[in-house]
Amino acid sequence: MNHSLAFVGAGKMVSAIVHSLIRSKSFSPGQISCCSAADGTSERLASATGVTRFASVEEMLAGKPSVLVLGCKPQQIDELPGSIDKLSSGSLVLSIMAGITTSRLTQAFPEARNIVRSMPNTPGQIGHGVTGYLFAQSPNTEDQNIIKSILSSLGQVYELGEEEDLDRITAISGSGPAYVFEFTCALEEAARAIGLSAKSSRALAISTVSGAARLMESSELHPKELRDQVTSPNGTTQAALESFSSDNLRTIVRHAVEAAKARSIELSHE
Repeated sequence: MNHSLAFVGAGKMVSAIVHSLIRSKSFSPGQISCCSAADGTSERLASATGVTRFASVEEMLAGKPSVLVLGCKPQQIDELPGSIDKLSSGSLVLSIMAGITTSRLTQAFPEARNIVRSMPNTPGQIGHGVTGYLFAQSPNTEDQNIIKSILSSLGQVYELGEEEDLDRITAISGSGPAYVFEFTCALEEAARAIGLSAKSSRALAISTVSGAARLMESSELHPKELRDQVTSPNGTTQAALESFSSDNLRTIVRHAVEAAKARSIELSHE
């Protein structure tokens, strides 16, 4: 693939993308460059992978990369050099920053050949993520394939039809890992409450959740069917599920998702 990639930011998500692209031979280290704030992240990424590190965005973009990936913190978009509009002329700009709309990105990069807003999630750091993405304009086949190649390095990818879909996917898969982590914490806490040791409680909670997730992923059955396979009439699981139902677990989850979606919309307007 004869394209060059330039990354602004070199944190965990960018590092995961770079490592995966090199490992899969989608891109060579010589095709990738990065720069970051003075936090040592770009130095570490360059040392670990052999990609080229630049001290400034201006220096990096002087090479006219085919794709510019924005992996910095959302608030840092306002700290990019004023010449970024000219420096990014002709580049395909991909943002993995939360809350920055396509219209705002288009204003910041008016001469980009296209803009892509995406929403990855943290399991992307190990290649098991979910990323939704949206083109500002209808893409050509080549740019579509480039974006799929980059984002699929994090896991599953879903091209979305409208901006609001990004708020929806943020509420489900973007924030979703935290919901699973919170449930795991609750399961660990419950294990301690019924008398298990702290060490066993943590290990059992994590193994149970990760094992169930792997089973869901590998099975063709709907999660409801898998749940029913565990549930014997008048058994222990049924007692627990009835407790969930009486406490309106599904309503609690729906309200949480609605709150996350509403906050995503608010953030995109700040």
